[in-house]
Amino acid sequence: MTSPEDLPAPHDRRARLRAADADRELVHQILSAAMARGSLTPVEYEERAGKAAVATTFGELDDLTDDLPVGQLGVPMPFVGETSVSRVAPAAGRRPVLHRLALMSGTEVRGNAVVADTLTATAVMGGVEIDLREVEWTAPVLTIRCTAVMGGIDITVPPDVTVEIGGWAVMGGFGGRAGGPGVPGAPTVRVVGFALMGGVEVKRKDRNRPGT
Repeated sequence: MTSPEDLPAPHDRRARLRAADADRELVHQILSAAMARGSLTPVEYEERAGKAAVATTFGELDDLTDDLPVGQLGVPMPFVGETSVSRVAPAAGRRPVLHRLALMSGTEVRGNAVVADTLTATAVMGGVEIDLREVEWTAPVLTIRCTAVMGGIDITVPPDVTVEIGGWAVMGGFGGRAGGPGVPGAPTVRVVGFALMGGVEVKRKDRNRPGT
């Protein structure tokens, strides 16, 4: 009998999946954008593009882009499993959430909360969780101003929004791999601020996994 320990990790299973022509074309677009940006030399681009053309699995394609700043290259990414797009609409009489403070405690923004053009999140020896996948958007751009001091701020965005990350950290971390363009018509989320001996992490997740 096969035990759970004998099963391959999820990323290993994905690495073995067969890639399609569309997957190879997406990698070509990423490599081309990386060369135009200066992240790859023409020689490196030519070598990787050749490998992408004959790649048969996702693992082979991933190896060609793992060291590239994909979220900063401006290449639209496909959103697997996502069927809806975040839309901006006037607030229906409810007040938007403007502040969240966690002082040696925890607080969150999630569900169908209303968000406006700004949201201030402060975590001091505590944690703030902001899940924007089901919120009501009332402005085309939401700026989240983060301050994390020996605490953490976790921000989850749906895959269709544009994400811009511009914070900094001292003895901590600020960012994540969620930065990059979204789809036309969806809002933009700007994450700014700083982390001191703490962390601010931004990640993308599909709406069909609200419990994760």
